[in-house]
Amino acid sequence: MSRLRVSEIFHSLQGETTASGVPATFVRLTGCPLRCSYCDTAYAFHGGEWLDADQILARVAERDNRLVVITGGEPLAQPAVHALMTALCDGGREVYLETSGALSVAEVDPRVVKILDLKSPGSGELERNLWENLDYLGSRDQVKFVLCNRDDYEWARTTVRERKLQGRCELLFSPAYGQLTARDLAEWILEDRLPVRLQIQLHKFIWGDVPGH
Repeated sequence: MSRLRVSEIFHSLQGETTASGVPATFVRLTGCPLRCSYCDTAYAFHGGEWLDADQILARVAERDNRLVVITGGEPLAQPAVHALMTALCDGGREVYLETSGALSVAEVDPRVVKILDLKSPGSGELERNLWENLDYLGSRDQVKFVLCNRDDYEWARTTVRERKLQGRCELLFSPAYGQLTARDLAEWILEDRLPVRLQIQLHKFIWGDVPGH
């Protein structure tokens, strides 16, 4: 198994997704081909350290969490991540992959829960959405929309309907931190009776913008 460039490995609570609030080990990989307007992990674009898979697995084992979140940056920018995720699954870990949706998820181990972050117009990276990724999603997978304003919300609402996402996987609507209030987003969802889950970045409300949480 090839080496991976790792920004950090840490123990925290999962701040998003259906596992929000659950203790987890995070493996944050270095590098990302996108530059979203609301990105809060720009420090992971560069730097980090090169680690062999065995070193990563050993550090994950030290933290002793069943849930392991592979995040970034953009994890799929490093092809060796596939073998790492398979090894974690083989070891009995529950593995979540947080990906931008700009790179193919076709080869991701089917045991991995894919968290696909579709990019809204407000992100500045709308054109990077790889729509065929939706074809590889199952009922355990999740699509996340980070929304900056009302226009983003209406785009997401239309996307859910036109792409027939209801019932295919979990749908998560998130307000971009500091740009859209959770209350406004909640009211829009209720008004439209959308079949989605409102989520907030739990870790931001606990630790603010401190890296490694």
